[in-house]
Amino acid sequence: MKLDGQVAVITGAGRGIGRAIALAYAREGAKLALAARSEPELQEAISAVSELGAEAIAVPTDVTSQKDTERLAHGVVERFGRIDVLVNNAGNSGPIGRLQGNDVADWVNTINVNLTGTFLVCRAVIPAMLGQSGGKIINLSGAGAANAWSNMSAYCSSKAAVVRLTEVLAQELEGRGIMVNALGPGSVHTGMWDRMTQEAAQAGADFIHQLGLRVTSGGGASMDECAELAVWLASDESGPLTGRLISAATDDFRGLPPRISEIMAGDAFTLRRVGLERAV
Repeated sequence: MKLDGQVAVITGAGRGIGRAIALAYAREGAKLALAARSEPELQEAISAVSELGAEAIAVPTDVTSQKDTERLAHGVVERFGRIDVLVNNAGNSGPIGRLQGNDVADWVNTINVNLTGTFLVCRAVIPAMLGQSGGKIINLSGAGAANAWSNMSAYCSSKAAVVRLTEVLAQELEGRGIMVNALGPGSVHTGMWDRMTQEAAQAGADFIHQLGLRVTSGGGASMDECAELAVWLASDESGPLTGRLISAATDDFRGLPPRISEIMAGDAFTLRRVGLERAV
């Protein structure tokens, strides 16, 4: 088992990609702390991973709350004694439509959930990882990180920021045994995609609406591949890889291990402008 005995915290674990990652980690022998706002969904996820033999706890958590995220980290350490893996998956699509028509509160809430939530959970968990001299942090970047989609300014802005946060945090933790990477899931059919498709139709955002329809009809990325990549990034197979964005939809992550030294020496798999000479 690739994660045998490892303690993993997964946010947004009650549904969609987070739940799929939880199930994949359970199959690989991890002990799990599942966090989300919805207690019924959390309890269903706990039942599912428990059937696979995983030891798991449910921790209702609002990732935008510093108090909640600190309680999450403390509770996991108290129960399991350590935190080996953190998966920041909690997120939302935010308001759909032209920027000037977006509801301000909805726009700000999207930044709070997708970006500030990732910051707060990392901030709460890192002390435990530093104390044990190691860990793996995986931040879900979302399809909006590498794509500028009109009518989704909050989502795209927040997800691109998550990738840059990942790069910065990887630099700050260099030499401390903690690897920080972003996982690009591609366009996966989840409940969020269903809601996004409906809202795009109402807002007249035709491109997003058509993209949503393509994903919901089976044309998107694979949930299983997202979960497999999350296992790879959490396991020893990804080795010293850190500060990189790896896509489940477009990158052959299974073939990356022999190239990790090469990847770490350049700007591949980052947000930088690869191939352009730096202006003096």
